[in-house]
Amino acid sequence: MNDGEDPLRVFLVAGEQSGDALGARLMGALQVKLGDRVTFSGVGGPLMGKEGLETLFPLADVAVMGPLSILPRLPRIIRRVHRTVDAAIAMRPDVVVIIDSPEFTHAIARRIRRRCPSLPIIDYVSPSVWAWRPGRAKRMRRYVDHVLALLPFEPEAHLRLGGPPCTYVGHPLVERRAWLEALDPAPLAERLTLDPERPVLLVLPGSRSSEVGRLMKPFGEAIGLLVGQGARPQTIIPAVPHVRSQIEVALDSWPIRPHLIAGEEDKFRAFKLATAALAASGTVTLELALTGTPAVVAYKVDAIAARLRFLVKVPSVVLANLVLGENVYPEFIQEDCSPEKLAAALAPLLGDTPERWRQRDLLARVPEKLAVSAASPSEAAAEIVIRRGRAARPRRG
Repeated sequence: MNDGEDPLRVFLVAGEQSGDALGARLMGALQVKLGDRVTFSGVGGPLMGKEGLETLFPLADVAVMGPLSILPRLPRIIRRVHRTVDAAIAMRPDVVVIIDSPEFTHAIARRIRRRCPSLPIIDYVSPSVWAWRPGRAKRMRRYVDHVLALLPFEPEAHLRLGGPPCTYVGHPLVERRAWLEALDPAPLAERLTLDPERPVLLVLPGSRSSEVGRLMKPFGEAIGLLVGQGARPQTIIPAVPHVRSQIEVALDSWPIRPHLIAGEEDKFRAFKLATAALAASGTVTLELALTGTPAVVAYKVDAIAARLRFLVKVPSVVLANLVLGENVYPEFIQEDCSPEKLAAALAPLLGDTPERWRQRDLLARVPEKLAVSAASPSEAAAEIVIRRGRAARPRRG
């Protein structure tokens, strides 16, 4: 950017904590490239706040998931949508970046497009159009100019489905690979006094209250079956603060008392120590894959979402499986998420078995599948945001 050019004005909209983390890294990359010649406005959380964003309202106002969770808060969410659109139009930004949370951010993008058709809109994180409701891809062309994809197969999916231009910029986990490789798990093993002769089972029931509520009971019963069969796993649960008390209450009915840990460093140390994991489906399956941790994946959804499963168009709902193009992690969804099935799938992973080594061999391919040519995903995303924002200036005046 030359000395006489005005700062790039970027309007960002995140809808939950994961989007706040992505937005913060994007803001940091933009500031590295542009220095003080970039300004921010919009909606975000505390991480984006640390990068200089004064959010219009707290993320907690809109951070909900699933039809049954959204309905009671719909009036407030609608008010927040309209307030965000008004603020975006008033700012007259060079580019708008919506980040994940399509139920919230796409409603904003559609209204901005109607009121300011020439304002470029970038969607950071593709909706799962490759998995269900594929018609969304084509509809997105009306109000999204470019999609920044976190998964390597998504650009081809948008091309096939008639979606907007889409670029794989890399998953944020790629930025943490060197840190993950250097992280020493020994301090956690010593603190928990783990027995090196016994397997370590990592349990990941999710970070949302609804996930924990649906999964802790079958997870605990599955472990009870394993113990009844003679297994002696040392169990670790990483618990984020807002669901820790819920996890502790659920543990009253478990057959063994697991170690509860907190914080990102200890969580990833536990990944490295784990013989195997029992995990809720989500981004955590990619985290497990990057650390080469064998796992069984399970998930349960609310009654409305369960009735929509016939719309799912992919052979797996597990991100690690989709990245590899092979179902390396066995998955147990809804009625298949039973203690008996979970225990049967976990048992061979806790020993030196062909099942465990098959997973390890396949997981070794994940880093290559997620690799990007740019220095980091955030840098690749920032380059596209700058290019789109600059290109819009001459024609927008």
